[in-house]
Amino acid sequence: MSRVVVFDETGAPEVLRIADEPVGTPGAGEVRLRIEAVGINRLDQMVRTGMSPRPIRLPRARLGVEATGTIDAVGAGVQRWSVGDPVIVTAVPDMDTNGTYAEHLVLPADRIIARPAELDAIGAAALWVAYSTAYGALVEKAAMRPGDHVLITAASSAVGLAAIQIANQIGAIPLAVTRRTAKKDTLLAAGAAAVIVTDHDDVVEATQQHTGGAGADIILDSVMGPGLAELAGAAKPFSGTLVTVGWLDPRPAPYPASPITMIRYMSFEHTLDPCAVHRIAAFLTAGIRTGALQPTIDTVFTLDDIVAAHHHLEKGTHIGKIVATI
Repeated sequence: MSRVVVFDETGAPEVLRIADEPVGTPGAGEVRLRIEAVGINRLDQMVRTGMSPRPIRLPRARLGVEATGTIDAVGAGVQRWSVGDPVIVTAVPDMDTNGTYAEHLVLPADRIIARPAELDAIGAAALWVAYSTAYGALVEKAAMRPGDHVLITAASSAVGLAAIQIANQIGAIPLAVTRRTAKKDTLLAAGAAAVIVTDHDDVVEATQQHTGGAGADIILDSVMGPGLAELAGAAKPFSGTLVTVGWLDPRPAPYPASPITMIRYMSFEHTLDPCAVHRIAAFLTAGIRTGALQPTIDTVFTLDDIVAAHHHLEKGTHIGKIVATI
């Protein structure tokens, strides 16, 4: 049997419980992983609370889209992978029936990549979702170039910190936005060229100041909500790009009147595309190898403490990724 986190109704973290399920057998073209660690993401919270954009099959729904582990069985026709290979999961579009919060996971062999040798299980569990999202939005969609000023909201989140590192790797100039003054030094140490604290800074005015009056070439926004229209005013008129990658503020987001390019980015656009996954993996592996990219870990829990991990997630005070070891 395999221990799996499930929930029978949506709600507070206490709806999560650990159950036993049979260990699956990989079919043709599939592999089975022995999970070592999982990343805890905002999407998990949305699914658990019933805010998921797609229906969830209850009861006994599963949770989790991010994990790392070692292959412990391979199905017929799988040639690239062998038992014992350490890997990272790249896509779990069916998390409510095959989520990663489990001791074992069976999935198609084209939904994993090799784990970089420089990362342990905890670091690897914190890599893919944040960094593939930031890379996909900034590089694949917004065509970020050296010298671009990149304004990053929710900069202390895992995606925000990944975006800072990726911008620096390419030679762009990351400008971090946070609500809390206490996070300013951490963001500067993480590589932000400047930090804008919304408690006392006007984002548009501060961006103008840091860009010599030109405005940001790219805005990466994880917040949305009513402030989106005002945020768009920080972009360079006509040539600026605003990419949204999250929805931390559930309130309606008015469409900006600013003359800029708007992109709503969903990571499955790339993480279900083998060619895009190859590009992302090559970029991230190179960055890990050189030290330009390094996942930021906030707190490590165990699977038995998954309720506490979700309470910590809901507080919103973490910096970087929350991870649970299995």
